[in-house]
Amino acid sequence: MTQPRPEPGDAPPGFGVRLGFGATPAVLVVDVAMAYLDRASPLYAGVEEAVASAARLVAAARAAGVPVVHTKVVIARGGADAGHFWRKVPALRVFEEGSPLAEPAPALAPLPGEVVVTKQYASAFFGTTLASTLRALGVDTVVLVGLTTSGCIRASAVDALQHGFVPVVVADAVGDRDPRPHAANLFDLGAKYADVVTEAEAVAALSR
Repeated sequence: MTQPRPEPGDAPPGFGVRLGFGATPAVLVVDVAMAYLDRASPLYAGVEEAVASAARLVAAARAAGVPVVHTKVVIARGGADAGHFWRKVPALRVFEEGSPLAEPAPALAPLPGEVVVTKQYASAFFGTTLASTLRALGVDTVVLVGLTTSGCIRASAVDALQHGFVPVVVADAVGDRDPRPHAANLFDLGAKYADVVTEAEAVAALSR
């Protein structure tokens, strides 16, 4: 389904300043798991168009020599390492270690040598080595694609900013199971925490 995105100029005065791409971006592919694409999954989200956009952007990044980093949710059997999140969202059981639904969508499977960060919570930065990995790569800008806009994309974008990286959210390449929180979160991210751009804008910037 086509999901709305905020238009330039939507943010109120005093908000929404564009930060711009830095000199050394990396693409962060957030949780593009079969759990969101398999219609039999309790987390199915109808985000096929966003995943296709993300795949095109990742292909452009690889062609330009831009680092691509992936996240994958892996939760211990019984949820011992997922705390109250496990209790709050019982559907997280699809991410138990060994579940085929936790595996990446084939179109966005990591290539040999690409970093895969495992996580249990929404933010790709919380309790992981992601910030250290990006700093070691000399990255100054994190281009976010993946799932879902109101959850892991939002949390990761906010934390990217708080860790000193410029967050860029590619509106076409992120998705959510409901268009309302998708649009609201893109609006709020663009106003306060991140640059929100189109796939075409992101591809052009990475190609440079």
